[in-house]
Amino acid sequence: MAKILVVDDDSSFCIMLKTFLTKKGHSVSEAFSAGKALKACEAETFDIILTDYRLPDGSGLDILKQVKAANPETGVIIMTGYADIKMAVKTIKMGAFDYVAKPINPDEIILTIQNLLAQKNRSSKVKKTKKQTKDANPNFIQGTSDNALLVKQHYELVAPTNLSVIIQGDSGTGKEYVARQIHDYSPRNKNPFVAVDCGALSKDLALSEFFGHIKGSFTSAISDKTGQFEVANGGTLFLDEIGNLSYDVQVNLLRAIQERKIKPIGSNREISADVRIIVASNDNLKQAVKDGKFREDLYHRLNEFSITIAPLCERIKDLPLFANQFLKQANTELNKSIKSFSPEVMEVFNQYTWPGNIRELRNVIRRAVLIEQGASIGIKSLPPEIVSSKLRSQDPLTKNNKTPENLKDLKEMAERELILSTLEKVRYNKSKAAEILNIDRKTLYNKMKQYGLQL
Repeated sequence: MAKILVVDDDSSFCIMLKTFLTKKGHSVSEAFSAGKALKACEAETFDIILTDYRLPDGSGLDILKQVKAANPETGVIIMTGYADIKMAVKTIKMGAFDYVAKPINPDEIILTIQNLLAQKNRSSKVKKTKKQTKDANPNFIQGTSDNALLVKQHYELVAPTNLSVIIQGDSGTGKEYVARQIHDYSPRNKNPFVAVDCGALSKDLALSEFFGHIKGSFTSAISDKTGQFEVANGGTLFLDEIGNLSYDVQVNLLRAIQERKIKPIGSNREISADVRIIVASNDNLKQAVKDGKFREDLYHRLNEFSITIAPLCERIKDLPLFANQFLKQANTELNKSIKSFSPEVMEVFNQYTWPGNIRELRNVIRRAVLIEQGASIGIKSLPPEIVSSKLRSQDPLTKNNKTPENLKDLKEMAERELILSTLEKVRYNKSKAAEILNIDRKTLYNKMKQYGLQL
């Protein structure tokens, strides 16, 4: 959910757009003039501002200038009934995320908002020109495991060059963070870093997103659109989950990368696009080439340098660094002051396989911070599936997929599983569990001790 301010002197349009975006789950306020919009921005911070270009007491550009000066992280989208290419380029160079033409197309405005939220600050310039990784990207956490150090060595090595880079790793391992490190270390760091989620693009939308289009070039092209190649000109274009692009789109992408020129859909005008390409995939692109799902010529054009990020379960040494950083971030976000993790929680963290990798760890910690009422995060604040994964790993009958060899083993396994599943249902409330199991608390404690279910 985003916090959005809609600015337009047409009150009916404002209320209509507010109602539409509210139904999509966003928190929306409205202002009917530039002055009221700026006062609203002084009173609170918005994630996104949707503002009309022409207002009775100013323009959307006035709002854009003042908002960006006060809070560069706020994304500004300009709405106008007088769209043209020059104005589009001008607004984007001034710091606008994008512009949309009236009448507003609901699908287009939602896609634009989704892109902005997914790529927050993607077109903002890096303020520190020669400050290195830690200073330029405070959210990046440099691990100390062998894989983390190798990844650091590789991105520092390739960053000063203009080589295209493929970053491979499971979902949630931090591929975009590494891409941003390459950009921040590169000579292009004064220019935009633009990220595009290829997994969210249909075949029809992909070409328009990459290269832009001219009004009327296809049925839903109700206004001109600037492509991300043009937005990223002089900087870095990061294509996430590139393996999801259709074969036809891959052909056009290869041509644009090789020729360093693009042509918006419906236009005869070629535009120079000096961009450094970094791509990421959680699939094995080399295997995708063998399977006929990814063009071999595009793969070799992109694979001038490759970086592989190991899953979190293979670099547990880095886990405490990530956990403590996410704890600080969650405390700030949720206005809490939790100091640490209990030893039992860290033991669970170290034994869990983390299929969702760093992203899953961050979400688990944010949830735990929200729930926890004490000074330290305890077992009860963790999701049951994470806690139960540790308990199940302690079972000598079930770990390593061992099959029970006699009736006694089978009975113990069934009894242990029943106790464990009951504990999960009642979130480890032992009194409730004993009541459901129709045994007293003392018997339950003895059974838990017998089956290694004590945390």
